[in-house]
Amino acid sequence: MATQIAKAQQLRALHEQGTFILPNFWDAGSARVLERLGFQALASTSAGFAQAIGKLDSAVTLQEKLMHLTQVCSATDIPVSADFEHGFANAPRQCAENLLRVAEAGAVGASIEDWSRTEMYDINHATDRIAACVEALASLDYPFTLTARTEVLLRRTGDLDEAITRLQAYDAAGADVLYAPGLSSTEQIQTLKESVTKPINVLVAFMPDLTFRAYDELGVRRISLGSTLANRALGAVLQASNQMLEQGDFMWSMDAPPGNVINSLLAPS
Repeated sequence: MATQIAKAQQLRALHEQGTFILPNFWDAGSARVLERLGFQALASTSAGFAQAIGKLDSAVTLQEKLMHLTQVCSATDIPVSADFEHGFANAPRQCAENLLRVAEAGAVGASIEDWSRTEMYDINHATDRIAACVEALASLDYPFTLTARTEVLLRRTGDLDEAITRLQAYDAAGADVLYAPGLSSTEQIQTLKESVTKPINVLVAFMPDLTFRAYDELGVRRISLGSTLANRALGAVLQASNQMLEQGDFMWSMDAPPGNVINSLLAPS
């Protein structure tokens, strides 16, 4: 297994040039499959993991999140970045302390949101939270990649100008990557990229028609899938179930990959 230092260096190197896809797992099995398929790093998804344990998004506890990350990080040999929501705390210091527990779980990166689960944080408070996380992470002996994420577009509480203003503040506070889920045009991507100094992450759910090459040409450093893969997997279950219950049809099983194909991706190397 690669050491945590090696994983941290690998994740940081991926952000230095070019574009890469950071797919989101929802359990250890999906993480291992994604690793074996050739992805270079992975990220968790709060919604996908919540679904996997029968909860709604944002209902997961800190302990459940840490156990999940520990399990996946020990089952894979590539870098893992955590969707750490709002840090499971409002106060800057507690958020930072919780983030160090993510590092203890084996992750080498994480995103911190400026949404409290009920409302947007004031920009000054949100910036203080990022600054506290940066200060705490400086105590580690490897480069933990901190992504500052603004929710203004996703929650529809503000426009692109506000998203940029917030990300510029988080940029200045020391975040390594900047993320505004909800960008919905190439013009918005270009405007954001030209407004900040750090690599940007884009969520493909709002622009699925763009190709990898298009994102690369726009200068997007990191492409995230969010809960899309988890939703696609659950969607297959929904479709198959409806065919069985409503039509008595089992032909959907013909599309399922053979067990030996799945086993080959899960077997120890």
